[in-house]
Amino acid sequence: MKQNLDEQWREAFLQTVQQHERARPLRDAALEGRLGAWTKELTAVVVSTCRALGWQASAKGHRLELLPVSGSEYLSLDVMAFPEGKTRWRFPIAVIELENSQKDDRVAYSLWKVLSVRADLRIVFCYRRSASRGNALIKSLTEEVVEAMGLPGRIRLEGQTLVVVGSYVSSSTFPYSFFKWWRFENNTGTFTQI
Repeated sequence: MKQNLDEQWREAFLQTVQQHERARPLRDAALEGRLGAWTKELTAVVVSTCRALGWQASAKGHRLELLPVSGSEYLSLDVMAFPEGKTRWRFPIAVIELENSQKDDRVAYSLWKVLSVRADLRIVFCYRRSASRGNALIKSLTEEVVEAMGLPGRIRLEGQTLVVVGSYVSSSTFPYSFFKWWRFENNTGTFTQI
């Protein structure tokens, strides 16, 4: 059975983040609440994950010369990944936001951004101190962002969307239970934990 794109990405991410040189700095930055360091370390992990899948990625500190206009952040998105191809202007296969704010509205803005872009895979990373706060965040995202799309918007939405919530409490089992993965179900307008 062929894996969905989101499952492929998740598997590649978990393999990448387990590497000692990647795991420790990311976990320590999250536990210590060093938001800038968390974003920098997670960006490196995400870009490496994209490369493991054969994609080229642009991000802050990871300039990409693939498109006719080279850059680090396209469309003000934290990470944009492109598949192999021959055309000069490619559409992204994945767009990823890494939101380090503890404010639900900032995470909602990140979700709104990725949902506004044509891509096969959209991912928003964020974190909360406890898993229960992560669950409350997902409920808020459903009520605020998903409801705003309405049924016609959800039905037209192509590709897959994930929200990944890191939780400080689960640091002892990093990276496994540290990250809670939520898949957006277009038909029902809900997030399902995977």
